Amino acid sequence: MRPPVVVVGDAATDVVAVLSGEPAPGSDRPASIRVRGGGAGANVAVHLGRLGVPVTFAGCIGADAAGSALLGELTAAGVDLAVRVIPAAATGTIVSLVEPGGQRSMLADRGANLDLRPEDVPGTASGEHLHLSGYTLLDPRPRRAGLAALAAATAAGATTSLDPASTGPLTGYGVDRWLTDTAGVTLLLPNADEARLLTGCADVTDAARALAGRHPAVAVTLGADGALWCAGDLLLHRPARPAEVVDTTGAGDAFTAGLLAAWLTDPRPAPADLLDAGLALAAEAVARPGAR
Repeated sequence: MRPPVVVVGDAATDVVAVLSGEPAPGSDRPASIRVRGGGAGANVAVHLGRLGVPVTFAGCIGADAAGSALLGELTAAGVDLAVRVIPAAATGTIVSLVEPGGQRSMLADRGANLDLRPEDVPGTASGEHLHLSGYTLLDPRPRRAGLAALAAATAAGATTSLDPASTGPLTGYGVDRWLTDTAGVTLLLPNADEARLLTGCADVTDAARALAGRHPAVAVTLGADGALWCAGDLLLHRPARPAEVVDTTGAGDAFTAGLLAAWLTDPRPAPADLLDAGLALAAEAVARPGAR
C-alpha cells in the first residue's frame, strides 16, 4: 500500500515534431508531427496513476479544448484533479523538436500554468507525499504556490520530492535562491547538468555527494549512462535499460514516477531496485514519441 501523492506542476499540450534528418535552417525538413499530453507535473501524475499510486494533480489550464483533453487523459489514468480553469488564459503548449538520435529542443508557452496560486494546492497531510515540479518555482507568478506547497508539506511531516526542471531557467532563477528555497526537500531528482549547476562540481559523482549533504536522498539521471543514487555515505550507479530511442521528451518525468512508485512502498526497496524501477519506465518512455 502506498501513501497518497499530491503532484503540483504544469499541464500542457506537447506538439512533438520528430525530424527525418538534421535540422535544415532556411529550408524544409520532413517530420512526423504528433500532438500529445505533456507538462512535467502532469506527466509524473499520469505515470503514477497508471502504476496504481493514489495521486492528485494540482495545476491550472485554460478554458479551451486542449485543457479539456488534458483533464480527460489525467482522469483516464486514475488521477484525481485539483485543477483551476483560467478563462482568460490558454492551456500551456510545448513544441518539442526531436532530432535523429532522440535529442530534443523545447519551445515553451506555459500559458495558464503561470496563474497557479497557493490556494490552488491541496494540503499534504502527514503520511502523504508531495511531488513538486521545479518549473513551478522558476517563474515569479507560480513561485508562491510552489513555496507554500513545500512549506505546508514540511510542516505536516509529509515527505517531499522535487526535480529542478531545466538548467536555463534555473540559472536565471539563481542557484543560491534555489538552494535556500528547497533546503527541506526529502528526495531531489536532478539530471547530471542540473546537479553540476547546483553544486559547481564538474564531476557528477561529486555533485551527487554534495547534494546528498543537503538532502536525505538524491537520484541523478545520466541519460544513456543510467542513474546515480546517493544517500549518506552510499553512492550507487545503475546502467540504463536497453531501448531504441525515438524521443527523449519526458524521460526524466517517467524516471521520477517509476522511482517514486517504488520509493513510496512499505517496506522501501533497496536503492538499486529504486533506480531500476525509474530506469525501466524511462526506457519505455523514450521508445515512443511524446512524454507519456
